[in-house]
Amino acid sequence: MEVIPLLILGLVFMAAVMALAWLVQKLSGNAGWVDVAWTLGTGATGVGFALIPAPGLPVNQRQIVIAILAAIWSLRLALHIVMRVAHGPEDARYKNLRRDWGAAFHTHMFWFLQAQAACTLVLALAILLAARNPASDLRPLDLLGIIVMAVAVLGERAADRQLARFKAAGGSRKRICDTGLWGWSRHPNYFFEWLGWLSYPLMALGLGYAWGWAAFAAPALMYVILVHGTGIPTVEAQMLRTRGAVFRRYRARVSAFFPLPPRQPQRARS
Repeated sequence: MEVIPLLILGLVFMAAVMALAWLVQKLSGNAGWVDVAWTLGTGATGVGFALIPAPGLPVNQRQIVIAILAAIWSLRLALHIVMRVAHGPEDARYKNLRRDWGAAFHTHMFWFLQAQAACTLVLALAILLAARNPASDLRPLDLLGIIVMAVAVLGERAADRQLARFKAAGGSRKRICDTGLWGWSRHPNYFFEWLGWLSYPLMALGLGYAWGWAAFAAPALMYVILVHGTGIPTVEAQMLRTRGAVFRRYRARVSAFFPLPPRQPQRARS
């Protein structure tokens, strides 16, 4: 199947997935379920893109490995979100959207989710470009991509577990989780999510394969969304409203995104 028809098919599939997610969140009253749908839909699209062979060629080892990477990412993240949505209140991001959009919430939400469906194509295209790399055998650069994805999945899992332990131990609204990975980055889960999307460009790069460079659009898009879009700005606005000065001190010490050694608090001059 040629690339353009494949992208159109992927867009139709994701548009249907997110339309169903919109209906589920409307009936359940919890918009957090749309994150589950997006994660599983993106994973399914990526797996499908990886396994559809180039015209006249069989499925090769590279395609299978890349499909497995996409499936592992999707299933782990989806399971984590399911546990959070099923056993907790609606995410503060969506509560704020309900407040801001008011009576038009469901209309705006529908088109917001369709925009997410379109963004999926950029991510799935990176998977497709990695899978279609003419080097069918795995190279050192491919092994590096696998390692990057493994670090990303394990790092995000570790960050999620550290935050869960903090909350289970009675982390109150007056405190901030600042231990472990959270002492080096204010959003280590977002950092590792972004890192995982770097694995596909690494596997897409190759001599004589100029299209491989286009795969960098996936981590670039994720960086913009997480750092400047609906990720960090939305979460930190909520943290400022609920934890005020405590969060400001944490923000002054700890890097926003990339894990870095914490800064020493400035002492007041005498």
